[in-house]
Amino acid sequence: MRKFLISAAILGLAACETVGEPATGPVDAEIVVTSGTRAVKPAPPAPVASYQAWDGSLVFSPSQVAAEPVFQNSFAIGNGQIVDIIESPEGNSTYVIRDEVGQVIREFPSRDEFEAFTSNPYKHVADSPVSTFSSDVDTASYSVARSFLKRGQRPPKDAIRIEEILNYFDYDYDKPRSQREPFKPSVAIVPSPWNAETKLIHIGVQGYAPPKSKRPPMNLVFLVDISGSMDAENKLALLKRSFEPLLEELESEDRVSIVTYGPRMETILVPTPGNRRAAIRAALAPLVAKGGTNGEAGLQQAYRVAEQSFMEDGVNRVILATDGDFNIGISDPADLKQFVEEKRETGVYLSVLGFGQGDLKDNRMQALAQNGNGTAYYIDTLQEARKVFGTDFAKNLIPIADDLKLQVEFNPTLVSEYRLLGYETRALRRQDFNNDKVDAGDIGSGHSVTAIYEILPVGAVSRFVDPLRYGQAEVETSEDLFSNEYGFLKLRYKKPGEATSTLISKAIRSDDEYASLRRAPDATQLAAAVGGYALGLRDDGFAEDLDLAELSDIAKRAKGRDRYGYRAEFLELIETASKLNER
Repeated sequence: MRKFLISAAILGLAACETVGEPATGPVDAEIVVTSGTRAVKPAPPAPVASYQAWDGSLVFSPSQVAAEPVFQNSFAIGNGQIVDIIESPEGNSTYVIRDEVGQVIREFPSRDEFEAFTSNPYKHVADSPVSTFSSDVDTASYSVARSFLKRGQRPPKDAIRIEEILNYFDYDYDKPRSQREPFKPSVAIVPSPWNAETKLIHIGVQGYAPPKSKRPPMNLVFLVDISGSMDAENKLALLKRSFEPLLEELESEDRVSIVTYGPRMETILVPTPGNRRAAIRAALAPLVAKGGTNGEAGLQQAYRVAEQSFMEDGVNRVILATDGDFNIGISDPADLKQFVEEKRETGVYLSVLGFGQGDLKDNRMQALAQNGNGTAYYIDTLQEARKVFGTDFAKNLIPIADDLKLQVEFNPTLVSEYRLLGYETRALRRQDFNNDKVDAGDIGSGHSVTAIYEILPVGAVSRFVDPLRYGQAEVETSEDLFSNEYGFLKLRYKKPGEATSTLISKAIRSDDEYASLRRAPDATQLAAAVGGYALGLRDDGFAEDLDLAELSDIAKRAKGRDRYGYRAEFLELIETASKLNER
């Protein structure tokens, strides 16, 4: 028998008459699970934590488990009613409300949308020796996955973008010495912790961080979604609080504007000095969510305001805060992509903040951020807002380079096959690398980019790709001029506002190899643990021997300095994912 306490509060059941009488406050219950039966009886109060809104008409706030985390896909919401979380094989969820005898009262299917994609396959070096991709420093996938795991649910497979999970962390790479060459690449090669036949090539690219005194002025336009779907504690209410860390960073030279959209568009704050925090807070405070979602009019007005107050030597950025539910105007991701592609030519960048679940349109937010010269984040807690706008303020808002591309050419004398972990939606053609007209990722002050290749060395027992019958014979290593090189790394970037790119290159040598993962730098050990965790969440077919407990040990060993507790939280998420796998 397993016992645990769950507390829940109904905040908005008056809008959902079929569920029953609205509760007047938190409802506490002890759920006893015995051989599939369920009984509910009163229990002492447990602390209430925020939760999600579903269908726009039901809002509830079940608490965290009072004792040790024992996850169960059920909780009590009052009047003897139980909410069951039903998961589909695809990872989608439906909330089913039942009465005290198990009768279904109402269902709330999730309307989350994630872009479907196929994981990168292994490629044979003899056939395809070059891998090219755009940098990506979005972190939305990490916090989306965290939100699911903390509710005791497996994240949908397509919500897991490995590169965004890898790039959530600062790995303390060696820093560039000056702005003349704003990126410093580093490489480490280690045995894979989930496949004895393969190795990992860990690539870290650290960006330059100018002194704070040299920060350019900022022209920021907050574009706030106040449509009905945002009516929840974890959406509009959290959104208002999330801007607070950003306000503390602004100065008198900065300008802030606020545009809202819902049933109609409105500019509620004209460009205002950043140090007038009271005026900015006063504009945000009275916002309420209701009506439809005229995203098209909101985007157009936000860009219009940003262009009217454009700073030639400053940072010009629209910050869109939404659950992504564009149901009036532009709603197709392809149309959204075209719109922001056209607007980025004005020099105004776009950042996207996602809120809530159950109606989260992650695919649309990704389309906006990736094509608007910006980044995408998912705000599930106030702590995450502090990370995005406080701890990582400069990284996320002050660009140091545009269109950062990475390319690796593998040496067939040492590498037989390879695959890139993640970056599926950031893949580029080989010829795109030298084409300065091809858009790529934009990097902020002091930001880093992390990537991991899994390689199969020449001579390894197992092969993921059959060799060609009529392919070229492999060159003897001893006769190769580059016999100590696994590959060659190249970076291309543009300084903001410039049209011509600059090249940085580095050989990936056997000198960069470590005999064991334990001997590698902490950055490489942590990156391997994070990458393996992401593979596990995606149920990766090439990592069947992946052991989350082993990854946890690796992460603990490489935890190092953890000023803000992000790495400690990661260890908790690995443990949660491991428990869910045991169910």
